[in-house]
Amino acid sequence: MSAVFPPLRLLIAFDKFKGALTAREACELVGSVIRRARPTWQLDVAPLSDGGDGFCSILTEAAAGVSHELTASASLFDAAGQAEQLSVPIGIVELQRLPPSAREQLALPEQTERLAVLEMAAINGLALLPSERRDVWRASSYGTGELLLGAAQLGADAILLGVGGSATSDLGLGALCALGIRFETARGRALVPPLPASWPSVRRVRGEAVRDLLPLRIACDVDNPLLGPRGAAALYGAQKGLSAADLPRFEAEAARMLALVCEGLDADRALASTPGAGAAGGIVFGLLAGTGARRVPGFELVAAWLGLDARLGGCDLVITGEGRYDASSRSGKGPGAIALRARRLGRAAVVFAGSVEPPCESEPGCELVAISEPHLPLARAIAQTRENLVKAVASWLARATTLGPR
Repeated sequence: MSAVFPPLRLLIAFDKFKGALTAREACELVGSVIRRARPTWQLDVAPLSDGGDGFCSILTEAAAGVSHELTASASLFDAAGQAEQLSVPIGIVELQRLPPSAREQLALPEQTERLAVLEMAAINGLALLPSERRDVWRASSYGTGELLLGAAQLGADAILLGVGGSATSDLGLGALCALGIRFETARGRALVPPLPASWPSVRRVRGEAVRDLLPLRIACDVDNPLLGPRGAAALYGAQKGLSAADLPRFEAEAARMLALVCEGLDADRALASTPGAGAAGGIVFGLLAGTGARRVPGFELVAAWLGLDARLGGCDLVITGEGRYDASSRSGKGPGAIALRARRLGRAAVVFAGSVEPPCESEPGCELVAISEPHLPLARAIAQTRENLVKAVASWLARATTLGPR
């Protein structure tokens, strides 16, 4: 006689498996496995993002917003100052559709009605460049600045920008250039955009800070400063194509550029040391200095926007995961954050990850499941993600015979 499984209420809330599955694809894949094996279980699906890939689509859909397409410049510029043009989505949502807690975190002017939702990863994202093409010296955030300008043309009253997953390390100077700030040589020639490769030629920054830009909020969970051993280039430069040998030179030029920016825009140099200034190659610094933007915690905003606490309260178990679960996963974002919230509410959580790195390990109420074999080469692990996730969830279901509603 077959076992009878009582109906269980599950919240399925995955972040992306970078290079393999989007957050939505992971949620849908796991949901399909569970529905086949446990057709009576009730599933609530909530794809996650803390500001990177999927940020725009997840938040726009959750708020029943409208998606528009804009064309802007990709990250890499050639010697002639040209870049590939890409069509990317921008979401427009009605602010009144957001939960009060999300509106409170955004702290927008009272007259705000329509909010544009953008993600840097869609136009200047690391995932858009194969590893052999990544080059911080020629990568610019200019396209992100073009999207910021385009938001006003779509009738938005304010902008929310997610900055995770960037391919650039240009201090956001490309974005500022697109917004009208001039970066000039000794002879007064404007560099458009001011690529890191051309920073030694920059002698002055001209133009008032872009105060007439729409109110801008930057969703970001990274707390690194701009410079130093925990700065943008030191921690993230290598994955964007910066060699260890070039780091001292890059850091020195970045320090000189931040001084020129602060002098030219009458901005406080202390902005470079504020938590998060080094996020996304320093674009947070650039936009704080040049636009008067405000930074908001990415995952906390997403959690409020998606009503995660209420959805956690209505479930028996949380199924979550991402490509790599490590110490940073427990720093208040993504699957680590939702697993912690679940435990605080007395709900169990299961985390499926491509890899689970020490010192992370399963704890009472939170099971960690690595879906890939240890020491499997990364390229093979990524290629097998879909298959391995299906197998891991099926194996867990076979063991989960005692689970039932509280």
